[in-house]
This record gives sequence, C-alpha cells and structure tokens, in this order.
Amino acid sequence: MDWDKLRIFYSVAESGSFTRAAARLDITQSAISRQISGLESRMGVPLFHRHVRGLILTEQGELLMRTIREVFSDFAMAEAKLTDKTEGAQGTLFMSCTNGFGTTWLMPRLTHFLRKNPEILVSVNFSDDPLDVSICKSDVAITSSVMQDEGLIYHELICRPLYFYASRNYLLEFGVPIKPKDLDRHQLIAFSDRTLLPYDDANYILTCGSPSGVLREAHLSMNNLYGIAKMVETGSGIACLPIYLAAKFKDLVQVLPDIEPPYVHFYFVYPRQLKESLRILKLWEFLQEEVEKDNKNLKELVP
Repeated sequence: MDWDKLRIFYSVAESGSFTRAAARLDITQSAISRQISGLESRMGVPLFHRHVRGLILTEQGELLMRTIREVFSDFAMAEAKLTDKTEGAQGTLFMSCTNGFGTTWLMPRLTHFLRKNPEILVSVNFSDDPLDVSICKSDVAITSSVMQDEGLIYHELICRPLYFYASRNYLLEFGVPIKPKDLDRHQLIAFSDRTLLPYDDANYILTCGSPSGVLREAHLSMNNLYGIAKMVETGSGIACLPIYLAAKFKDLVQVLPDIEPPYVHFYFVYPRQLKESLRILKLWEFLQEEVEKDNKNLKELVP
C-alpha cells in the first residue's frame, strides 16, 4: 500500500475538499486529485461522494478512514513506548498549536519548560487549520477546535475572554462607542479568512449588537491575529482580541466593557494511544502550572 496516498486521503477526508488538503500538505490540487483517483482505482470502490459544497466519505471511505486512524495511532503508541522505555522522558516532542495562542502565550513559557527538561526536545508546527495530532506528525496539539474522534483525548487547558480594544489615539479621533450599535459608525478590524477562523467568535465585533444574520463590513481584515493587534495599536480601528494577546500591547484600551464577552477555550489534545507518554505528561503538568500562575495574574488584566 502507498502510504503517501493514504496520508493524502486522510487529509482530504478531514478537510472535506481537495483545495484545503492541498494547502495543508503543500502540494497542488491536481496532484491531490490524481492520488485520490489512483487510490480509488486500486481499491475498486469510490471513497468520496463529490458535491458542489465539498466531499463526503462513502461507506467504504469511512471504513478506510477508521482503519488508517488505528494504524497510525498504533504506530505512534509503539514509537512512544519504545522511546520512553529506552530513554525515559527524553527525545523529541512534536507539537501543533494555533498561531495566535502559540506565538503570544505558549512560546514565552515554552522556554521555561525546555530549561526544566533539557532532555526533551520540542518541534512546533503553527497552523489555524483543525489539527490532527496523529497524522500531522504531532504528538500533542493545543487547539480551540474539537473534533469528533474517539481516538483523541481532550483536556481543557485554558479559557479566556474576548474583549473589544482600540488605541487611545483612535478614540480621541473617532470617539468612544457607548453601546454595541455604535460600532456601525466605527472602523472595524476583523479576521479575513472566515472559513478558517482561529477560534469561534473571532469576528464577534462584526455581529455584536446587530440584528440576527446582519454582518458589519470590516474596514480592514487580515488572517493574522498579531497583525490585527498591531493595527489596533497604530490607531486603525477597533478589534475583538483575546485578553492574553491584548496584554502584550500597553496602549490598548478596552471599549464597551459592560457587554458580556464571548470566551475562547483551548484544549491540550493527544492520541489515546499516547496517554502513557512521559514526555506528554511532563508538558501537561508544566502547562497546568503556567495556567495557574496566569489565572492569579488575570485580575490585573481584567478591567
């Protein structure tokens, strides 16, 4: 069996389209299509129902999907057990994490983890795509996405509010919004890729206070949370930001503080077969300690 074809099949099945799978795997859409056609020809059965809105697994495709998950998960577990048995909590820990949370919250703390555990090496992959920790060469993922997969273990790591922020200069020039409806008259900054948001409610500023189904138009949009925060800092408009990111910018001012904020939840995720991995346990215990410290400091950040 061609393992590359199976890897491509899994990515297409998870993403639901050739386009997104091609972007995840960094190969052309035509190459993806050829590989899937070749796999279907070898199997002698169709693996996908092709629709205008995307791809849906056939009954045979579902069976192949379950089998691939089991094979990759068993291999990952065997590798982890061998490493832990021969080296203890040593070796390389492959991690996936969403861009915004990873760069602003995780990375500064990861330095301390490496110093406390010099025997463990860490390789991090950043992506806002829903993360598959068993197939995408990751032992563990930190993500806000929850997939219906019995082969994965989810632990809630952290929960943080999303607030609206602007710079002092912007508010002096354009005024302070007093109620949500006032946002209609302001320059709003939003996340551009609505099909691949870093978390739910990332664009809450476009709907807050609007009639159901009505979406405000963003004055500026981009697909990077840190970039959005930088543009807010320079006075380009108002944006909805997680508190851990806004805290990195001293001159940001919270607006509409009385509205009930949405929250973003991040989860520590790993394959069930790796539940005994000493490296994953070390990381989980360390991050729990860091969250406890962060919770104690949170009162200073919340208005």
